[in-house]
Amino acid sequence: MRKNSHKIAFLGCGRVAQHYIKILNELDPVEGLECVAACDLDIDKAKNLTRQLGGRAFTELNDMLETARPDLVFVLTRSGDHTLHARAVLEAGVSVISEKPIGLDPEAVMRLSQLAETRGLMYGGVFQNRWNPAVRKLKKTMEDGRFGSIVSAAIRLRWCRMQEYYEDGWHGTWAQDGGVINQQAIHHLDALNWICGPIDAVCAAGAQRSNILEAEDTLVAALRFSNGSLGTIEVTTAARPEDFEASLSIVGDRGIAQIGGIALNKIDEWFFINAEDGDDRVTEDYNQEVPTGYGLGHGPMLRDLVSRLDSAGLVPPVPAVEAVCAVELVHALYASIERNAWVNLSEKPRSQKLGKQ
Repeated sequence: MRKNSHKIAFLGCGRVAQHYIKILNELDPVEGLECVAACDLDIDKAKNLTRQLGGRAFTELNDMLETARPDLVFVLTRSGDHTLHARAVLEAGVSVISEKPIGLDPEAVMRLSQLAETRGLMYGGVFQNRWNPAVRKLKKTMEDGRFGSIVSAAIRLRWCRMQEYYEDGWHGTWAQDGGVINQQAIHHLDALNWICGPIDAVCAAGAQRSNILEAEDTLVAALRFSNGSLGTIEVTTAARPEDFEASLSIVGDRGIAQIGGIALNKIDEWFFINAEDGDDRVTEDYNQEVPTGYGLGHGPMLRDLVSRLDSAGLVPPVPAVEAVCAVELVHALYASIERNAWVNLSEKPRSQKLGKQ
């Protein structure tokens, strides 16, 4: 551990916390972060994390904040509790990085963003795929104009989640989670908007095809982008017997590309009218083998975070005002389903179900 490391704590020690343990301990160790505490209603889960990363285990958030005095808390609780817990941490004078989605209520997220700014604190979300080499290459190629005039863009997610996944009391519920577009495909939705956006309007349909849940396990949508191009979304957790596609493709009048893998970690297609140096090595240079669908983006994201903390900056790697854009899109897609109509993002459409207790 280096000197003057930033003290971090974890709130929520479930599934995603296990990935942080692997990243920080095994896959891609990050210098500059010292785990001082973990908090979970199940003390055994908190103890499991601190046993591997260090610090003390707690079951009460306020007790953890007052005793361990972290500089920053990672909020890894249920999706529907992210803004509730982020507010408690920010009001205690501690910075927050919240796992996706940053919240279910865009207005609540923006209020917390203002609170953090007023108090001189950091508040951001997590979209680790933005640090994937393949995703970075695709974004840089878009910014360089190599695609020419964009014709269309698409995301496809064909994953498998068996019924037991939805039997934990919160996954798939409207109050705490939503369906495939908010829980799994929000990463791809963010990448699509980050690279090809902004999106002006959406028209969506959803269904439950293989799983029993309140929200959808399958969603399709048509999109209109601000630049005049069109797009599509096709996402499901009803694929059987296993995950077999997660991709983002862009079609332009001067080139076409597609990235895939299990975590947007591989370039599948790369064709341009005007070839450039490096095009023939693009898969060799930018493809990345990953162990799970979480990918390996958390490591470089956390190093970016450390760099910003070292310089006493308040802008996180994915600021709340950026992370909330994906939540706005999710609401628009659900609002379209509920209204059975196209909806315009400029009108800030809101679902009448998502996040409602």
